[in-house]
Amino acid sequence: MRDKLKLHAARLAGESLRDLAAGRAAAAPLVAAGWKVNLARHYLDTAADAELLEGGARAGLEDAARRLFGGEIVNPSEGRPALHWALRAGSALSGEPETVRQSVLPALAFAEKVRSGDVRTANGARFRAVLHIGIGGSDFGPRLIADAFEDKADPGITLKFAANVDPYDLDRALAGLDPASTLVIGVSKSFGTQETLYNLNRARTWLEAALGEPASQHLALVTASPEKAAAWLGARTAHVFDMPLSVGGRFSLWSAASLACMISLGPDVFRAILRGGAEMDAHAQAAPLSDNVPMRLALLDYWNASVREAPMRAVLAYANRLRMLPTYLQQLEMESNGKSAGPTGLTVLPPTAPAIWGGEGSVGQHSYHQWLHQGSQAVPCEFILAADRDRDAEGLSTLTCHALAQAEVLANGRSLAEVEAEEPGLAPGTAPQKVHAGGRPSTMLSHAAFGPEAFGSLLALYEHRTYFAGHLWGLNPFDQWGVERGKTMAARLRPALEAPEKASDPATAALIRMIG
Repeated sequence: MRDKLKLHAARLAGESLRDLAAGRAAAAPLVAAGWKVNLARHYLDTAADAELLEGGARAGLEDAARRLFGGEIVNPSEGRPALHWALRAGSALSGEPETVRQSVLPALAFAEKVRSGDVRTANGARFRAVLHIGIGGSDFGPRLIADAFEDKADPGITLKFAANVDPYDLDRALAGLDPASTLVIGVSKSFGTQETLYNLNRARTWLEAALGEPASQHLALVTASPEKAAAWLGARTAHVFDMPLSVGGRFSLWSAASLACMISLGPDVFRAILRGGAEMDAHAQAAPLSDNVPMRLALLDYWNASVREAPMRAVLAYANRLRMLPTYLQQLEMESNGKSAGPTGLTVLPPTAPAIWGGEGSVGQHSYHQWLHQGSQAVPCEFILAADRDRDAEGLSTLTCHALAQAEVLANGRSLAEVEAEEPGLAPGTAPQKVHAGGRPSTMLSHAAFGPEAFGSLLALYEHRTYFAGHLWGLNPFDQWGVERGKTMAARLRPALEAPEKASDPATAALIRMIG
């Protein structure tokens, strides 16, 4: 697949991106669950695109979809299916997928009871604050949801997050909270994550210092390891919710892991997010390869990262609600496919997942867009236009114009002749500094009626794209050995903080003495 595509990439390398895009501009956008996706501004033409699609067919992308939604083992290192999609299914399934679908329902019911006052504090009052404690996949997703729909939150319930093992993170979250009216939610699939247990221990001590034994009524735990949670609780009790083993942490925002968001925003908002995800699932499962948006975007990732060897992709969210999306996608894509060996242990030869970074448009235009336009590296960009259409018309028009302008200048650039014609009389040496090379490819995603359902479908789109891209690269997107190694080494180094000579690496020992 890659060898044939390399020939096309070499053929197109010297072509004008402006001309290539003009030749593809009339093509209808890809459409899925209300999202429209335009791929015109990439180094592709009809022949290269056809070869890319043929390569995706030979690689078995449609079969990969069948295996995922059929509940087959797609996580070979753990011998499990990946059933995150079942959490958002709108109707009954069968077997393990149905068990997974059911697992989120108790959390939704509990959230409704907290909001209605049926579940109360130790002194019989309503909960007025929720503190969510988790890290990684147990933090990024719920934090993204809460930030995206902050305006829909119950004004009578304060929502805080703590993730970092740095003590100030929890101190910051606890500031202003009253333990007598706070529900602490701990989310850890393994219930062995050091950062989460550290913060949970401190939060439990904070509750018990104020409330005594009844403090356990202020604790809710979400985990796939209830026996470890029970050991941590000891003689105490708490509200405990399931996080299914077949749902990876970075795919878990659809589960009880988002209990804090269910309470803050209300179950109806969360159900709308689930419905949006389910709509994208239906598309990913049924649409043919040529029209399948997550498959096409996965193929584009393969084209840019493995064929054209672009090491990065910038995600530019022109929607304030999605300002945290690039951070969320960093974990989803880079933890899933940031690997160079497949499930058999063999090295994958082409470059795999690109580094993901980016931020909020138009804020980023006053920062790193300078580098995107005139830096020495041409980075593929992904624009997402998804602002609320019922807000101030002038601001929305300006936002749209900025996104369109950035994409056009990235692609078309600005020649020296254009600079001199548009700005005659510039001081010597100034005109060349205003030249933009252009040739920077970009994708445009847009939605005409953004809300919780569109949000859910967008996140499901990125999940499926990540899975399909991993399939093209021959990777398992559902394990994370690099993360696990870091945890192991941190535990081993703990004794060396007191005695640097116990560090097996001399450079580490020297660093410990320096930090001293």
